Amino acid sequence: MTIEDLTPDSALTAAVRELADRAAILDCMHRYARGMDRLDRALARSAYHDDGIDDHGAFVGAVEDFLDWAFSYHADQARHQHYLANHSVELDGDRAHAETYYLFVASYPDAETPLTIVGGRYVDRLERRDERWGIVARVCLVEWQTTLPDQLTSQALAFLAQIQTVARDHTDASYDRPLVVSRSAQTAS
Repeated sequence: MTIEDLTPDSALTAAVRELADRAAILDCMHRYARGMDRLDRALARSAYHDDGIDDHGAFVGAVEDFLDWAFSYHADQARHQHYLANHSVELDGDRAHAETYYLFVASYPDAETPLTIVGGRYVDRLERRDERWGIVARVCLVEWQTTLPDQLTSQALAFLAQIQTVARDHTDASYDRPLVVSRSAQTAS
């Protein structure tokens, strides 16, 4: 059956379902990235089904073991962020294949270690189970990596700490509900 074979109402229902599935899969990718960046294991874990397998280059294994490895890896970094870019999905009923480009940036506590930037793609097989999309199989493809001198000095970090609450846990401002601005405005002189 093709979309042309459907009645107007059923065609609209099918189109809405496809859009909802695509949005749910993209949300799954975002939960993974945010969970990793905030070191929020439950949030990162929510992107996977219980039997999920992750091939992350230096690690291949079950989702729980992968999260142990990944959180240990990120613990050595002072700061890190996962950026998601191009995202495509092929839907096939309750299965989907997705490709999501990423940039990963990390800096380290000591000033001698350069800023690391990695670019690549997540290639995922996802399934909808009990109306929830989750990763069943992931392959992390690294396409390039480079380093740059970390220009964020201890003085700059001290200044930023005075004006922002940035944390890799639930004390980060992104978890505040409701979000309330608590600092008063300051004007530059």
